[in-house]
Amino acid sequence: MNGQDISTVDPIELRRNIGYVIQNTGLFPHMSIKENLELIPKLKGEDPQAIEKQTEELLELVGLDPKEYMHQFPKELSGGQQQRIGVARAFSTNSDIILMDEPFSALDPVTRSSLQEELFNMQKELNKTIIFVTHDMDEAYKIADMICLLKDGEILQYDTPENILKNPASEFVENFIGKRRVWNNPEVLNAQDIMISNPVKVTPKRNVLQAIEIMRENKVDSLLVTDKNSILLGLITLKDIKLQDRNSVIGEIMERNVLSVSKDANLISVLKMMNDHKIGYLPVVNSEKQLTGLITRSSILAALSSQLIDLEVAF
Repeated sequence: MNGQDISTVDPIELRRNIGYVIQNTGLFPHMSIKENLELIPKLKGEDPQAIEKQTEELLELVGLDPKEYMHQFPKELSGGQQQRIGVARAFSTNSDIILMDEPFSALDPVTRSSLQEELFNMQKELNKTIIFVTHDMDEAYKIADMICLLKDGEILQYDTPENILKNPASEFVENFIGKRRVWNNPEVLNAQDIMISNPVKVTPKRNVLQAIEIMRENKVDSLLVTDKNSILLGLITLKDIKLQDRNSVIGEIMERNVLSVSKDANLISVLKMMNDHKIGYLPVVNSEKQLTGLITRSSILAALSSQLIDLEVAF
């Protein structure tokens, strides 16, 4: 842990510096919520005032009013509230590592979803390493930065949720995560998965007549305008240039305020942007604003259709 062999560390000290959350919460029934949360910090000899302040902050962090719940006992709380206390207690040690063994599996779907969201937000706010054991792949996708799939003590794949969905390492992994996963989780599809890789483009020095001919030749009704380094400058459509003088230069009449997305933007955000701005296309650019692709409603349908075809072939 942090470069130190844990076999050389006193087991009691080691355990006191790791947070735990288990399936049945593991709260001490004879202790109040306050006593449960403050037990380990007191054993570690932390400042009493700091402990009390931290207890209130943790209760607020898991959505429970300190004044209402501080002096209640576990049996007076619902299952979801008890698990919230369990999560808060794990963070009370201020440890860098927290172990969670199927902590939400016994909860109803609504409470479970709520706690998953709260856990995700807590991790981002407190920046702790959490090892979370679950058999629910949807839960893993929802909260994990990295997923480790184990079978008989062997690591089958350790990767990001996105890469496991798109590139399962073996047939077992593919069957375990389910062949419908990408179809059921469209947010894992990003711009580079659904874009046209070589969109038709022109330089701003072309004239209207040449632009119309290029559109006709490529069977498109719009052109992206880039400089010699492929930096996106603007866009022209057939509708916009039909009434223009045929000798007009594209650079003078093109639309310059063109919305674009990065290649990492997911499908959900792409669709939202298209719907919000009532547009049927979105250029894809890199960090230097160079054009790398184009997303159209047709390219989105093609990408989703290919996923469905793969699914049908698999079945």
